Amino acid sequence: MNKPTAIAVGFSCVDIYEKLDKFYPTGNGVDWGVHLSRMGIPVSILSVVGTDAYGAKMKEALTKEGFDISHLRTAQGETCKMLMDLKNGVDRVHLEEIEGVMKDFALSEEDKAYIKTFDYMHTDLFGNVLPDLKELHESGIQIVMDFSTFSDEDEFHAKDCFEYVDYAFLSYEQEDDYILQHIKNIQAHGPKIVTATLGENGSVSYDGKQYYHCGIEPVEVVNTVGAGDSYIAGFTYGIMMGWDIPACMKNGAHTSAGVITKFEPY
Repeated sequence: MNKPTAIAVGFSCVDIYEKLDKFYPTGNGVDWGVHLSRMGIPVSILSVVGTDAYGAKMKEALTKEGFDISHLRTAQGETCKMLMDLKNGVDRVHLEEIEGVMKDFALSEEDKAYIKTFDYMHTDLFGNVLPDLKELHESGIQIVMDFSTFSDEDEFHAKDCFEYVDYAFLSYEQEDDYILQHIKNIQAHGPKIVTATLGENGSVSYDGKQYYHCGIEPVEVVNTVGAGDSYIAGFTYGIMMGWDIPACMKNGAHTSAGVITKFEPY
Protein backbone atom coordinates (compact mmCIF):
# COMPACT_ATOMS: atom_id res chain seq x y z
CA MET A 1 0.00 0.00 0.00
CA ASN A 2 1.37 3.37 -1.00
CA LYS A 3 1.57 6.08 1.62
CA PRO A 4 -1.00 8.88 1.24
CA THR A 5 0.42 12.17 0.05
CA ALA A 6 -0.26 15.60 1.49
CA ILE A 7 0.21 19.21 0.42
CA ALA A 8 -0.02 22.45 2.35
CA VAL A 9 -1.43 25.17 0.12
CA GLY A 10 -1.62 28.91 0.67
CA PHE A 11 -0.48 30.93 3.64
CA SER A 12 3.05 30.69 4.98
CA CYS A 13 5.24 33.09 6.90
CA VAL A 14 8.09 33.38 9.37
CA ASP A 15 7.56 34.19 13.04
CA ILE A 16 10.39 36.48 14.11
CA TYR A 17 11.44 37.08 17.72
CA GLU A 18 13.93 39.88 17.25
CA LYS A 19 14.78 40.19 20.95
CA LEU A 20 15.58 36.48 21.14
CA ASP A 21 17.28 36.32 17.73
CA LYS A 22 14.98 33.44 16.74
CA PHE A 23 12.71 32.76 13.78
CA TYR A 24 10.51 29.86 12.70
CA PRO A 25 9.00 29.00 9.30
CA THR A 26 5.31 28.66 10.06
CA GLY A 27 1.73 29.07 8.99
CA ASN A 28 -1.09 26.66 9.79
CA GLY A 29 -0.35 24.43 6.82
CA VAL A 30 3.40 24.49 7.39
CA ASP A 31 3.03 23.37 11.01
CA TRP A 32 0.56 20.66 9.91
CA GLY A 33 2.96 19.47 7.25
CA VAL A 34 5.97 19.33 9.56
CA HIS A 35 4.16 16.95 11.91
CA LEU A 36 2.90 14.75 9.09
CA SER A 37 6.37 14.61 7.56
CA ARG A 38 7.79 13.52 10.91
CA MET A 39 5.12 10.79 10.97
CA GLY A 40 6.39 9.48 7.64
CA ILE A 41 3.86 11.07 5.28
CA PRO A 42 5.25 12.59 2.03
CA VAL A 43 4.47 16.33 2.25
CA SER A 44 4.77 19.17 -0.26
CA ILE A 45 4.11 22.88 0.02
CA LEU A 46 2.67 25.29 -2.52
CA SER A 47 3.15 28.85 -1.38
CA VAL A 48 5.51 31.80 -1.91
CA VAL A 49 8.50 33.37 -0.19
CA GLY A 50 10.41 36.54 -0.95
CA THR A 51 13.88 37.25 -2.23
CA ASP A 52 15.07 38.30 1.22
CA ALA A 53 17.22 36.15 3.51
CA TYR A 54 14.15 34.73 5.26
CA GLY A 55 12.89 33.25 2.02
CA ALA A 56 16.09 31.27 1.55
CA LYS A 57 16.15 30.24 5.21
CA MET A 58 12.55 29.09 5.02
CA LYS A 59 13.27 26.87 2.02
CA GLU A 60 16.32 25.44 3.77
CA ALA A 61 14.41 24.72 6.98
CA LEU A 62 11.48 23.04 5.24
CA THR A 63 13.82 20.93 3.13
CA LYS A 64 15.43 19.68 6.35
CA GLU A 65 11.95 18.75 7.58
CA GLY A 66 11.45 16.55 4.53
CA PHE A 67 9.18 18.83 2.50
CA ASP A 68 9.14 18.81 -1.28
CA ILE A 69 9.64 22.54 -1.91
CA SER A 70 9.59 22.34 -5.71
CA HIS A 71 6.42 24.49 -5.71
CA LEU A 72 7.41 26.89 -2.96
CA ARG A 73 8.07 29.69 -5.38
CA THR A 74 10.12 32.84 -4.90
CA ALA A 75 8.77 36.29 -5.79
CA GLN A 76 10.53 39.63 -5.75
CA GLY A 77 10.01 41.25 -2.36
CA GLU A 78 9.79 40.37 1.32
CA THR A 79 8.75 37.04 2.77
CA CYS A 80 5.57 37.31 4.83
CA LYS A 81 6.58 37.97 8.44
CA MET A 82 4.97 38.01 11.85
CA LEU A 83 6.96 40.12 14.30
CA MET A 84 6.58 38.51 17.71
CA ASP A 85 7.36 39.24 21.34
CA LEU A 86 6.96 37.53 24.69
CA LYS A 87 4.82 38.90 27.50
CA ASN A 88 5.91 37.85 30.98
CA GLY A 89 8.40 35.53 29.31
CA VAL A 90 5.65 33.09 28.29
CA ASP A 91 2.68 34.57 26.44
CA ARG A 92 3.31 35.30 22.79
CA VAL A 93 2.26 38.63 21.34
CA HIS A 94 1.86 39.48 17.65
CA LEU A 95 3.38 42.92 17.16
CA GLU A 96 3.04 43.40 13.41
CA GLU A 97 2.30 41.49 10.22
CA ILE A 98 4.34 42.28 7.13
CA GLU A 99 2.32 40.65 4.35
CA GLY A 100 5.05 40.88 1.74
CA VAL A 101 4.77 38.64 -1.31
CA MET A 102 1.93 36.66 0.27
CA LYS A 103 -0.39 39.55 -0.61
CA ASP A 104 -0.37 38.75 -4.33
CA PHE A 105 -0.25 34.96 -4.06
CA ALA A 106 -2.79 33.13 -6.22
CA LEU A 107 -3.06 29.68 -7.76
CA SER A 108 -2.31 29.24 -11.43
CA GLU A 109 -3.80 26.52 -13.62
CA GLU A 110 -0.49 24.67 -13.33
CA ASP A 111 -0.66 24.97 -9.55
CA LYS A 112 -4.15 23.49 -9.45
CA ALA A 113 -3.13 20.61 -11.69
CA TYR A 114 -0.25 19.87 -9.33
CA ILE A 115 -2.47 19.99 -6.23
CA LYS A 116 -4.87 17.50 -7.80
CA THR A 117 -2.13 14.85 -7.83
CA PHE A 118 -2.23 14.65 -4.01
CA ASP A 119 -4.51 12.73 -1.66
CA TYR A 120 -4.89 15.41 1.03
CA MET A 121 -4.64 19.18 1.00
CA HIS A 122 -4.53 21.62 3.92
CA THR A 123 -5.49 25.26 3.66
CA ASP A 124 -7.08 28.07 5.67
CA LEU A 125 -8.97 31.31 5.16
CA PHE A 126 -5.89 33.46 4.53
CA GLY A 127 -3.94 31.78 1.74
CA ASN A 128 -5.87 33.28 -1.19
CA VAL A 129 -7.12 29.80 -2.15
CA LEU A 130 -10.85 30.22 -1.46
CA PRO A 131 -11.85 30.91 -5.10
CA ASP A 132 -10.35 27.55 -6.10
CA LEU A 133 -11.80 25.32 -3.37
CA LYS A 134 -14.79 24.15 -5.40
CA GLU A 135 -12.69 22.99 -8.34
CA LEU A 136 -10.11 21.30 -6.12
CA HIS A 137 -12.74 19.55 -4.02
CA GLU A 138 -14.56 18.27 -7.08
CA SER A 139 -11.30 16.75 -8.33
CA GLY A 140 -11.44 14.27 -5.46
CA ILE A 141 -8.65 15.55 -3.23
CA GLN A 142 -9.53 15.42 0.48
CA ILE A 143 -9.53 18.97 1.84
CA VAL A 144 -8.53 19.67 5.43
CA MET A 145 -9.32 23.24 6.39
CA ASP A 146 -8.50 25.22 9.52
CA PHE A 147 -11.10 27.88 10.19
CA SER A 148 -9.40 28.93 13.45
CA THR A 149 -11.69 31.31 15.38
CA PHE A 150 -13.36 32.70 12.26
CA SER A 151 -15.88 29.99 11.31
CA ASP A 152 -18.92 32.16 12.06
CA GLU A 153 -17.66 35.55 10.89
CA ASP A 154 -18.99 36.79 7.55
CA GLU A 155 -15.95 39.02 7.06
CA PHE A 156 -13.78 36.00 6.27
CA HIS A 157 -16.29 34.19 4.02
CA ALA A 158 -16.01 30.97 6.01
CA LYS A 159 -19.60 29.97 5.26
CA ASP A 160 -18.85 29.98 1.54
CA CYS A 161 -16.28 27.21 2.04
CA PHE A 162 -18.05 24.59 4.14
CA GLU A 163 -19.46 22.53 1.27
CA TYR A 164 -16.02 22.17 -0.33
CA VAL A 165 -14.26 20.86 2.78
CA ASP A 166 -13.99 17.25 3.95
CA TYR A 167 -12.48 17.79 7.40
CA ALA A 168 -13.21 21.13 9.05
CA PHE A 169 -11.44 22.33 12.19
CA LEU A 170 -12.15 25.38 14.31
CA SER A 171 -11.05 26.82 17.63
CA TYR A 172 -13.23 27.65 20.62
CA GLU A 173 -12.81 27.83 24.39
CA GLN A 174 -15.23 25.35 25.91
CA GLU A 175 -17.92 22.83 25.17
CA ASP A 176 -21.32 24.49 25.38
CA ASP A 177 -24.65 24.58 23.55
CA TYR A 178 -23.35 27.11 21.04
CA ILE A 179 -20.36 25.11 19.83
CA LEU A 180 -22.26 21.82 19.71
CA GLN A 181 -24.93 23.38 17.50
CA HIS A 182 -22.35 25.30 15.46
CA ILE A 183 -20.31 22.26 14.44
CA LYS A 184 -23.53 20.38 13.71
CA ASN A 185 -24.64 23.20 11.40
CA ILE A 186 -21.29 23.24 9.61
CA GLN A 187 -21.32 19.48 9.11
CA ALA A 188 -24.78 19.72 7.54
CA HIS A 189 -23.25 21.84 4.76
CA GLY A 190 -20.96 19.07 3.60
CA PRO A 191 -17.88 18.17 5.67
CA LYS A 192 -17.52 14.54 6.70
CA ILE A 193 -16.30 15.52 10.15
CA VAL A 194 -16.21 18.86 11.96
CA THR A 195 -13.97 19.24 14.99
CA ALA A 196 -13.65 22.07 17.49
CA THR A 197 -10.47 22.22 19.55
CA LEU A 198 -11.21 23.68 22.98
CA GLY A 199 -7.80 24.41 24.48
CA GLU A 200 -7.45 22.90 27.95
CA ASN A 201 -11.01 21.58 27.61
CA GLY A 202 -10.08 19.06 24.94
CA SER A 203 -11.99 18.70 21.68
CA VAL A 204 -15.35 17.70 20.26
CA SER A 205 -16.13 16.22 16.84
CA TYR A 206 -19.37 15.64 14.94
CA ASP A 207 -19.86 13.35 11.93
CA GLY A 208 -23.55 13.82 11.19
CA LYS A 209 -24.59 10.99 13.50
CA GLN A 210 -23.08 11.66 16.89
CA TYR A 211 -20.72 13.79 18.95
CA TYR A 212 -17.33 12.53 20.08
CA HIS A 213 -15.40 13.99 23.01
CA CYS A 214 -11.71 13.87 23.86
CA GLY A 215 -9.73 15.33 26.73
CA ILE A 216 -6.15 16.57 26.74
CA GLU A 217 -2.96 14.85 27.80
CA PRO A 218 -1.84 16.65 30.98
CA VAL A 219 1.61 18.16 30.46
CA GLU A 220 3.57 21.16 31.66
CA VAL A 221 2.66 23.97 29.26
CA VAL A 222 5.49 26.13 27.95
CA ASN A 223 3.44 27.78 25.21
CA THR A 224 0.31 27.05 23.19
CA VAL A 225 1.48 28.28 19.77
CA GLY A 226 1.08 25.46 17.29
CA ALA A 227 -1.23 23.44 19.55
CA GLY A 228 -4.16 23.55 17.13
CA ASP A 229 -2.06 22.85 14.04
CA SER A 230 -0.42 19.84 15.68
CA TYR A 231 -3.81 18.50 16.79
CA ILE A 232 -5.08 18.75 13.21
CA ALA A 233 -1.97 16.94 11.96
CA GLY A 234 -2.42 14.11 14.44
CA PHE A 235 -6.11 13.83 13.58
CA THR A 236 -5.37 13.88 9.84
CA TYR A 237 -2.80 11.13 10.23
CA GLY A 238 -5.46 9.00 11.87
CA ILE A 239 -7.85 9.64 8.98
CA MET A 240 -5.11 8.65 6.54
CA MET A 241 -4.57 5.42 8.46
CA GLY A 242 -8.28 4.57 8.49
CA TRP A 243 -8.72 4.99 12.24
CA ASP A 244 -12.07 5.74 13.86
CA ILE A 245 -12.87 9.24 15.11
CA PRO A 246 -11.99 8.67 18.81
CA ALA A 247 -8.57 7.33 17.79
CA CYS A 248 -8.01 10.32 15.49
CA MET A 249 -8.92 12.70 18.30
CA LYS A 250 -6.65 10.91 20.75
CA ASN A 251 -3.75 11.13 18.30
CA GLY A 252 -4.48 14.81 17.80
CA ALA A 253 -4.36 15.39 21.56
CA HIS A 254 -1.16 13.40 21.86
CA THR A 255 0.57 15.31 19.05
CA SER A 256 -0.55 18.62 20.52
CA ALA A 257 0.72 17.68 23.97
CA GLY A 258 4.18 17.18 22.52
CA VAL A 259 4.22 20.72 21.11
CA ILE A 260 3.02 22.77 24.07
CA THR A 261 5.86 21.51 26.27
CA LYS A 262 8.47 23.43 24.24
CA PHE A 263 9.08 26.88 22.79
CA GLU A 264 9.10 25.84 19.13
CA PRO A 265 5.79 25.66 17.18
CA TYR A 266 6.44 22.01 16.18
